[in-house]
Amino acid sequence: MNSAHHSTPDVSGAQWRTSSYSGGNNECVEVAPNLPHLIPVRDSKRPAGPVVTFGHTAWQTFVDDLA
Repeated sequence: MNSAHHSTPDVSGAQWRTSSYSGGNNECVEVAPNLPHLIPVRDSKRPAGPVVTFGHTAWQTFVDDLA
């Protein structure tokens, strides 16, 4: 069995923002692009909930694919 150790990234310095398309209804995702090595993403309805993180290249690929 392969046992991998995964650490939880420190996102305490994250400066969260929501999309300007959200309309202020608090039902979207928030992203914090200010961290040097990762892009954390969270559900705006659950700010203390889980965070998904992307590397900068993976995030850019994701965003480019949305266009």
